Amino acid sequence: MVSKQSAVELEVGERTVRLSSPDRVYFPERGWTKLDVVNYYIAVGEGVLLALRERPTMLHRFPKGLAGEKVHQKRLPQGAPDWIETVELSFPRYGLTADELCPTEVAQIVWAVQMSTVEFHPWNVRRADVDRPDEWRIDLDPMPDADFACVRRVAEAAHEVLGELGITGYPKTSGGNGMHIYVRIVPEWSFADVRRAAWGFAREVERRLPDDVTTAWWRKDRDPRTVFVDYNQNARDHTMACAYSLRGVPEGTVSTPVTWEEVPDVEPADFTLATVPDRFQQLGDLHAGIDDEAFRLDSLLEWAARDEKEDPPAATDSDEPDHHGGNE
Repeated sequence: MVSKQSAVELEVGERTVRLSSPDRVYFPERGWTKLDVVNYYIAVGEGVLLALRERPTMLHRFPKGLAGEKVHQKRLPQGAPDWIETVELSFPRYGLTADELCPTEVAQIVWAVQMSTVEFHPWNVRRADVDRPDEWRIDLDPMPDADFACVRRVAEAAHEVLGELGITGYPKTSGGNGMHIYVRIVPEWSFADVRRAAWGFAREVERRLPDDVTTAWWRKDRDPRTVFVDYNQNARDHTMACAYSLRGVPEGTVSTPVTWEEVPDVEPADFTLATVPDRFQQLGDLHAGIDDEAFRLDSLLEWAARDEKEDPPAATDSDEPDHHGGNE
């Protein structure tokens, strides 16, 4: 940690990162500053780097703090030093490309905070193959009238299905009202196939908890008391806040890894910029083993093929849902 000054230079690994305006308040309700955000990311550096390593990363920037405009930045901000690494992504629907931040060391994450980044939203691919996901994301997104007890029930049902498949899932809070479960997969399938597999999985969870789960594509068709298992978060160019990412909300909550044993009682509001560093120091990175094994999607794709015959999904990989974006 470093003490507050008018301007600071931070030694982060082998790099020196200059932090301008360190006393600028980013979280007005808490009084937390830009320097506090930097100190947070340094404290959880090992964990957040594991979540971002070699992944194209969209930056959610707040140049004037949470009181100002939020900027969703795909292209690397100007003025980057030569040690900042990037990867080129293409966006076929728009005929565009972008060089996105591709972190390989904590200093690059700190530099992004210097450029007013609060949230980090990586793709589910690595730069070695930006067209083949190596991560399947299970997004449990509660509708307006679903409480967090419902989210917990759905998470436990998802855990049960994963266990029957012999797949290890790594849960975390979203930093909002939902939860995420991440699974490393063999980078063999396209975005469309991973999305289909995720849909097949979501349908199975829905069968087990029909009163708590929806897979309805359009929001108007969803029971407001249910949790939407948002399989479309596996589509191309869809991103979610990574493990240990702060969220740009007044409470300064964090998307925080938890154990399965914690899920029945977990309270997302307990995990903030102020509390997570101590938790990380005590428990380490609960996702540290996520790269130890990569799983296959064959069974899930078989489930999807079966369900498509009975009730084909309403939208394709390129369609945009009526998504409210509250959990992300």
